[in-house]
Amino acid sequence: MRTFEEIKKEALADWEMVQRAEKPQIFVGTATCGRAAGAVQVLEAIRSELERHRIEASIHEVGCIGLCYADVLVDIIKDGYPRISYKNITPELVPQLIEDCLVKDGLRTDLALGYIGEASSAQPVQGIPKLFELPEMARQVRIAMRNCGIIAPGNILHYVANDGYSGLRRALFEMSPEEVVEEVIKSGLRGRGGAAFMTGQKWKFLASAPGPVKYILNNAEEGDPGAFNDKGLLESDPHTVLEGMIINGYATSATKGYVFIRCVHRDVIRKTQKAIEQAREYGFLGQDILGASFSFEIEIALTGESYVAGEETALMEAIEGKRAMPRYRPPFPAQVGLWGKPSNINNVKTFAYVPSILAKGGDWYAGIGTETSKGTAIICLTGNVAKPGMVEVPFGLTLRQVINLLGGGVSNGKEIKLLQTGGPLGGFLGASELDVTIDFDEMASKGAILGSGGIIVADETACAVEMTKVLADFNNDESCGKCFPCRLGTKHMLELLDNMTKGEGQPGDVERMLAMGETMLSSLCGHGQLSVNPIKSAVKYFQDEIEAHIREKRCPAGRCELLSA
Repeated sequence: MRTFEEIKKEALADWEMVQRAEKPQIFVGTATCGRAAGAVQVLEAIRSELERHRIEASIHEVGCIGLCYADVLVDIIKDGYPRISYKNITPELVPQLIEDCLVKDGLRTDLALGYIGEASSAQPVQGIPKLFELPEMARQVRIAMRNCGIIAPGNILHYVANDGYSGLRRALFEMSPEEVVEEVIKSGLRGRGGAAFMTGQKWKFLASAPGPVKYILNNAEEGDPGAFNDKGLLESDPHTVLEGMIINGYATSATKGYVFIRCVHRDVIRKTQKAIEQAREYGFLGQDILGASFSFEIEIALTGESYVAGEETALMEAIEGKRAMPRYRPPFPAQVGLWGKPSNINNVKTFAYVPSILAKGGDWYAGIGTETSKGTAIICLTGNVAKPGMVEVPFGLTLRQVINLLGGGVSNGKEIKLLQTGGPLGGFLGASELDVTIDFDEMASKGAILGSGGIIVADETACAVEMTKVLADFNNDESCGKCFPCRLGTKHMLELLDNMTKGEGQPGDVERMLAMGETMLSSLCGHGQLSVNPIKSAVKYFQDEIEAHIREKRCPAGRCELLSA
C-alpha cells in the first residue's frame, strides 16, 4: 500500500507539469452552468481546431469557479504566461481564440476576464487584470470553493497536489477520534443544510452512540429553487466532500457513508462516482485507509424528484427503498437512524469545510466570520442581478455588499424591491433590510433564514403577492402528504393567495393563512412547520401591497393579469 507521502509526490509532479505548460494547457468549465451555456459544443470546437492546426495540447474539464455570468469559461496556460481566463466563449469564437492565442502566440485581451497566478517568465500580461482582484472575487474567502473551477474534478492528483486529503492524513495519524470531534467543535462550524445546528455537537452525539455499525449520510438532494451550491461543489471538487465524510466516519467510528443525490443530476452523479472510485484506487477509501486501522466505504444513493426527501428522516426512508416521508421523532438519527443503526446526516457544504478545518485547525476557521456564525457562506445569486453565480464570502458582510460588489448590482438599472432567501421555506427581505449582516441568527431575526444559501433578487417590477404564491405553489406541490396539517394547510394557503392574484381575495385572508401556519407547527417535519414563512415575511414587508390586492382589487406592480394596475 502506498503512503500518503508517495501519493503526494506523484500529485505534485503531475500538477507541476500542468503549470509549467511545456505544451498548452486548456481548461474548459463543463459544470452544469457551463453546459447550459454551450460548454460541450465549445469543447468539441477546441478539439477540432487543435487537430486542424496540429497543435498538441492537454485539455482539462473543470467545474464552475462561480462566475456563471461569464460562461463558457476557457482558461489557457502556455509557456511564459500565467493561466488566463477567457469569458463567454462560443463555438464560433473558438477558431479565433486558438488562432490568436496558440497559433500566433498572442493574447485576446478583449475576451479575457482575468489571469490566475504569475507568469513563469517576463512575458507581459498587459490589459488583463488578476482574476481574484476583480470586484466579484476580491471580497471572497474561498474555503469550500478553493478548488472550484481550478482543478479537474476527474483527476484525484489535482486535488492531492492542492493539499487534498491532508486533513484526513492529520486526523488518522496525529489525532484520536475524540480530538477530531473537539477540533470541529472548536471551529464553530454550523450545518449548512438550513437548520445551522452545531456540526461538532452532532458528531459528538454519534460518537457516543454504541454499536459496531454506524452510517454517515451526505444530503445532496438540494431541491431549493435558486440554490445550486451543493451540486456546484460535487461537480467541481467532489473529493473535498468525500474527504469530509471520511473524516466524519473516523471521528465517530462509522463504517459506511452514502451520498444522497437527486436522480436527474446525472453529471453530478457521474463525477461523484468517479471520485469515489479514484479515492478507493489510491487508498483513501476501503480497508485500512492509508495503512491506518480505519476502514470506511462510500456509495451513492439516488432519490426521485422529491423536495421532502431532503428532510433527514425522509432521506433515510428513501435509502431503505421506501417512500421518502418523514419519521416520527424521537428517537433521533444519532440513536436510531438508517436501518435502525446510529447515523449522522450533514449537508454537502458542511462536509466540504471539514478538510480545511482539520488541515489548518479549528482556531483558524473560528477566526473567520462573526461571533455566532463562523467561517464563510456559499451564496447563489440569481434573479435580477447583473452577475449571477456562486460566491463564498465570510459571515459578516452585508447583503448589500454581496449584491452590489460581487453581483454587480441590479441587472436592468432598476431598484431592488425584495430578496427571497433560504428557499421556499425561507422568506422575503424588503429593500430596507439590505444592510442586514449575513449571519444565521441576524437574518432569522429579520424573518428570512439563510437556509442553504440561495438568494433571489427581485427588482421593483416584481409583485410580492405573486412571488409568495409561487412559493406556496411549490410547497403545496412538494408536500409528501403524510401529515394532514401540511397536506391541507399548504393547499389552503395556495388557494387564498391565488384568489388574491385574481381579485377574489377577502378581508381576513391574511389572518386565516397565519392561523393555518400556527396549526402547521404540529407537522412532522420542517416542510409543514416552515411553509408559512414566506407569507409571514411578505406581510411584514409588503402589507400595503397585499391590502391593495384584497381591498382595492389592484396589483401595484401590474403583474397580476386579472387585476387592474
